[in-house]
Amino acid sequence: MRKHLAHLSDEALVALVARGDERALAELYDRVGRVAFGLAFRVLRDDRLAEDAVQEAFLAVWRTAAAFRPERAKASTWILTLVHRRAVDLVRREERRRAEPLDDEARDAATTDSAETEAWAGFERDRVQTALKTLPDAQREAIELAYFGGFSQSELAARLGQPLGTIKSRMFAGLARLRELLDDGAEGAS
Repeated sequence: MRKHLAHLSDEALVALVARGDERALAELYDRVGRVAFGLAFRVLRDDRLAEDAVQEAFLAVWRTAAAFRPERAKASTWILTLVHRRAVDLVRREERRRAEPLDDEARDAATTDSAETEAWAGFERDRVQTALKTLPDAQREAIELAYFGGFSQSELAARLGQPLGTIKSRMFAGLARLRELLDDGAEGAS
């Protein structure tokens, strides 16, 4: 029944989904669903939650297909970005759900552990901030907006008025330099 959609590009299928074509959505799922599940599973490490993330992402595709802009990204990239966001949201939701009150003995042990963890996290945060300051302004801005602001690369390109490829290059180069700086610092601390 959907064989007549097989020759269409993913972007054309998204355009059909925007018009309410359920068969086009099913074709997109057939094309991207397996990779989407793999991505969600790598983030969540739970089959059920990964399935939920993929389902919620494809529901978002159905609801927001009209907002998709093929000049910004490939349709599969857009869908996988939605899947990744849903998976991260589920991780956060699960962490909040699991943060139940502890009994007094467990709370005392957790306080000791959390003090050490907080101290280490503070040290690491300072190392990252120091390394970020050494990057060129354009690279630092892209990385900070992506990781601390939560913007996708496509959103950054639109926000900064730069081509998507430029944003990707800045982030790649900046992250590579950060990795070098932080690896050097870790070796020096050993």
